[in-house]
Amino acid sequence: MGLKSVLCAKIEMKANKDVFHDVFTNKPHHVSTMCPLHVQGCELLEGIFGTVGSKLCWTYTLEGKEKISKQVIDTIDEEKKVITFKEFEGDIVNKYDNWKATLHIETKGEIDLVSWTMEYERPNENVPELINLLDFIIGMTKAIDDHHVKMN
Repeated sequence: MGLKSVLCAKIEMKANKDVFHDVFTNKPHHVSTMCPLHVQGCELLEGIFGTVGSKLCWTYTLEGKEKISKQVIDTIDEEKKVITFKEFEGDIVNKYDNWKATLHIETKGEIDLVSWTMEYERPNENVPELINLLDFIIGMTKAIDDHHVKMN
């Protein structure tokens, strides 16, 4: 059994909160056009975009290195604006066990927030926390938000 870790980030959005949820639920293949420095592609491997059980293959660049993440959409809650992805193959699960990321769009007062939560297990103390991946996700989120603000 590994060392359980949870990393979270909440980023204030300037764009419409429904747009962000829709992008990751129904149009993840558009992410690479919104933040090409972060994500180079998202291919549907199995299923239909926007449905639980669908499998995606993300290609992205982390710290100057090309990476791959094959994920299954584990949960979608349209009402609560929540989607969870679990990696079943790729660069993360080559080192870490049980990696999953949850995207939640929430409103606190007048502020809309994109909330990301990563959960995973490190095999031992020598394997670092995924702070670099959390930084990547924050940068990607800001780039997508900026893309939508410029569009409007």
